[in-house]
Amino acid sequence: MKNLTEHLSHYALYHRDERNILTHYAGIPLIMVAVFALLYWPLFSLAGVAITPALLLFIGGMAFYLRLDLRFALIMFIFSGISFLLAAQLASLPFGIWLASSVGLFVVGWVLQFVGHYYEGKKPAFVDDLIGLLVGPLFIVAELGFKLGLRKPLQHDIEQVAGKTH
Repeated sequence: MKNLTEHLSHYALYHRDERNILTHYAGIPLIMVAVFALLYWPLFSLAGVAITPALLLFIGGMAFYLRLDLRFALIMFIFSGISFLLAAQLASLPFGIWLASSVGLFVVGWVLQFVGHYYEGKKPAFVDDLIGLLVGPLFIVAELGFKLGLRKPLQHDIEQVAGKTH
């Protein structure tokens, strides 16, 4: 299994243009909220807790992030948790509003992604590796951290593989 540096380096190969990364800062959170909202229908209840595909995705994502890095997993818990709570709010709306809002967020998020990849001149990373769908949110968190001066050794290792952003 790949480690944190390998996952982020592979993803970074598709994301070196700052304009692409900027579109991801908006697009990825929109997609996350939309996916959680669209999957926010109960499968069953366990001890009074509704078990939804969204909850299972949240738990699976957190297990993935915990396996890679505890510090990033804590940040991803907050980021994913906020996305999950926003999705819960959407899911509580009347059916038509929930569906239109969720699909709308999903479409706008992906339009932003593809605009960014137009600037980049490369296809999205998930086309070659579906795990990129989980790495994408982690990548934008890491990129924000790098901009704040955090995790410089990790940034250096990624840039050794993927090059600097431009």
